[in-house]
Amino acid sequence: MTLSDLGERVGRAPSQLSLLENGKREPKLSLLTSLATALGVSVEELLSKQPPSRRAQLEISVEEAQRDPLYQELDLPHLKVGKRVPNDVLEHIVGLYEELKRRNAKPTATPEEARRANADLRRQMRERGNYFEHIESAAGETLRAVNYSAGPLSQGQILAIATHHGFSLKYVQDLPRSVRSLTDHVNRRIYLKRETSLGMHSPRTILLQTLGHVILGHNRPEDFGDFLRQRVEANYFAAAVLIPETTAVTYLQEAKKARDLSVEDLRDVYSVSYEMAAHRFTNLAHRHLDLVCHFIRNDETGIIYKAYENDGLVFPTDDTGAIEGQRMCRQWSGRQVFQSPDRYSIYYQYTDKPNGTHWCVAHVDPSRERNFAITLGVPYKESRWFRGRETTNRTKSNCPSGECCVRPPAELAGKWEGNVWPSARAHSHVLSALPSGSFPGVDEHDVYTFLERHGAD
Repeated sequence: MTLSDLGERVGRAPSQLSLLENGKREPKLSLLTSLATALGVSVEELLSKQPPSRRAQLEISVEEAQRDPLYQELDLPHLKVGKRVPNDVLEHIVGLYEELKRRNAKPTATPEEARRANADLRRQMRERGNYFEHIESAAGETLRAVNYSAGPLSQGQILAIATHHGFSLKYVQDLPRSVRSLTDHVNRRIYLKRETSLGMHSPRTILLQTLGHVILGHNRPEDFGDFLRQRVEANYFAAAVLIPETTAVTYLQEAKKARDLSVEDLRDVYSVSYEMAAHRFTNLAHRHLDLVCHFIRNDETGIIYKAYENDGLVFPTDDTGAIEGQRMCRQWSGRQVFQSPDRYSIYYQYTDKPNGTHWCVAHVDPSRERNFAITLGVPYKESRWFRGRETTNRTKSNCPSGECCVRPPAELAGKWEGNVWPSARAHSHVLSALPSGSFPGVDEHDVYTFLERHGAD
């Protein structure tokens, strides 16, 4: 029975009955009685929230599903449920809709899945020497479109890149805290929050990362691994535009000939952050300089936030192979730099490790949240190409053996173990589980050393 048929029986227009059906108007008792009589049911049955049959329940569920924005994202034509639509078809639609809701509500990835995805991506980066030819090509085309020639990219050229791809920029103060930018594809507008910092998250870097997603043809991520890959590619694109391959390679090759390779000079030549310069070096080193290397970003406690290697350096890992959230050896330069007299100066060091000696340059890159150390390192034999190779700073690391630095000295452990209760800081490392130990994230070596130092106070 259609609404028109029912309307004729009760003396009401179909539009009025539609308002009742959609819950937008409350019926009077007299109308309820007329409707119940016309439909051959009691008033109690008419008011019941329980559908009178499985068929009715399926029809209601399909209509509700098609009104859901999540379902509408599928861009399917509206299905008008008539008598000829079999029950099993409706069952399939409802079942698929329920699965769609379940998958949408499911976390993007468990911590274990996230760490495995990150470990897999790092393996792919290592296999290709951290060089992505298709992104270099896209960055080169972008630079040619704005007539780039040499030196740091000007603000005008960056704006021209956005315009070239059909976008306008809008700087706002109320950008959601959970995002760095928002891209409105309907109005071809990119929203950014105006900042003045120079670093990996400066406005121009964020803008280029945002455009990178568009230029590289990224679609909605299918899973966390896809999301992570897209993010790495967008970051790579931004760095490849700000430190162009064509000019940077020539500069680095000349510096290598002069045995004066320097991350800080690369930073200054292109007016980027130290972190971006160091990471960009890893993109170009193997392909154009015939060098293997490693890169680490860690905090003052030694927790690794980002890392890459193709020079044989052995990172601490969990059982999934992930390194994010792991604590690096206190003898490595990324931790030693925090102990240097001037932590914000460039720090050079040789570190003897079980699989050989590495030369490293480390620098503490201040941020608004906390200080991070950025390390670029190479095997001992490659140090001859770098500025700072004459350093006398040298340490020895036996890691990943716990006797090196992870476990506290036996005499301190014997004195303090069981006699202290540290209140651990909350950790929220991206892609990582809580560090191991009874008090996750607490470095017992530091705790016991601190107590010993202050024991006589």
